[in-house]
Amino acid sequence: ITLCSRHPLWASGSKSPTRKPTARPPSPPVLLPAMTPPAAASPGRKSPAAVLFLCVVTISLLMFILLASYTPRLQPHGRSPHRRLKLHPKNSAAVASSYGAGAVHDSGGNRHAAPFDPAIAELERRLEDKEWEREHYRILHGDAEKDDHMKEWEEFLREEEDFINDDDRFNVSDRIRALFPKIDLSPKDGFVSLDELIRWNLDQARADQLHRSAREMELYDKNGNGIVSFTTFRALRQQSHGDGNSLGFPWWKEEHFNASDVNGDGFLNKTEFHDFLNPSDSENPKIINLLCRQELRQRDKDGDGKLNFEEYFHGLHDHIHGYDDENAAISHIGNMTIAKERFAKLDKDNDGFISEHELEPVLDKLHLSERYYARQQATHAISEADKDHDGRLTLEEMIENPYAFYGSVYFSDDEDYFHEEFR
Repeated sequence: ITLCSRHPLWASGSKSPTRKPTARPPSPPVLLPAMTPPAAASPGRKSPAAVLFLCVVTISLLMFILLASYTPRLQPHGRSPHRRLKLHPKNSAAVASSYGAGAVHDSGGNRHAAPFDPAIAELERRLEDKEWEREHYRILHGDAEKDDHMKEWEEFLREEEDFINDDDRFNVSDRIRALFPKIDLSPKDGFVSLDELIRWNLDQARADQLHRSAREMELYDKNGNGIVSFTTFRALRQQSHGDGNSLGFPWWKEEHFNASDVNGDGFLNKTEFHDFLNPSDSENPKIINLLCRQELRQRDKDGDGKLNFEEYFHGLHDHIHGYDDENAAISHIGNMTIAKERFAKLDKDNDGFISEHELEPVLDKLHLSERYYARQQATHAISEADKDHDGRLTLEEMIENPYAFYGSVYFSDDEDYFHEEFR
């Protein structure tokens, strides 16, 4: 209304024009399509929802069957996805207490065998060297920088374990392929026999021993002239290790030092010093005789310098039982008849006594040497890997059973122990 009043014609007072309505033609009627009810599903067809449900159920059943029938296998390189190679270097305390006995044992009495693979042995020796340096740095300089050295040791351990767990850099199957021809030597027939494996184990153990002895030699040979006197040894030994050893009697005496001194010059060179640290594995006749004398002294109750049957039976028989006969029945322990038979075998001159020289055949049963452990480890490995039971190993058997040879460095995620049978 307001707008109309402002129009020019209306603003002058004139009346608004009258307009007659015009007739419009009627609109044609709009025709709507007829609504048809949805077609009913034919009896032979299923709705999309039902089809989808059946597909999901079918796929789920197939996956369940596949998972149920799946058997985990080792990865291509013989390594289980749930196992990790883990280094176990010997600590300084275990090495120190081993001197005088040969084999290294931990605080729980478990022996640390030399690794089967020289590459693993080298890594563990490097870790031991770092631990040895830390311990002796503390002795010489106190605890200064001890924490930093330990961090360096742990970082080194982590790096080396990453290395041996990388199949591209350390492949267990490839390592066995490379070592096999070095073990199969006598005869070179494509098989590894028990004797060949014993010899290989013994070589690895002796290399380990020589490394530790050379490291100790550096500690006592202050002026670097390659020889050690007993006075120097006694002073530094007490400071660094104490008097402990695994022989069962004091070893770090001048009598034992002199027995190791083959040329009698009052000093020990590197070879003599090695025998002094590892008397159980020495072939020095003076050391062997001294060990026999020590054993006899401990059991000679009447002090006549020899063992009668009673002294043998109560002090020696059960200690050597089983070592010379792996099939010996446990009932033989404490058995008087068996004891008399073995006493008679040792009594070579039939005088009714066992002298120190007659103890030599069983000395390695009283002080277990690396040779004994080398045989034990080889026997275990063959029993684990010899699947056709012919008493020897093929390359394929060794590759298919790596745990028999790398037992201690394989570490499972769900295990809190490692195997020492054969490294």
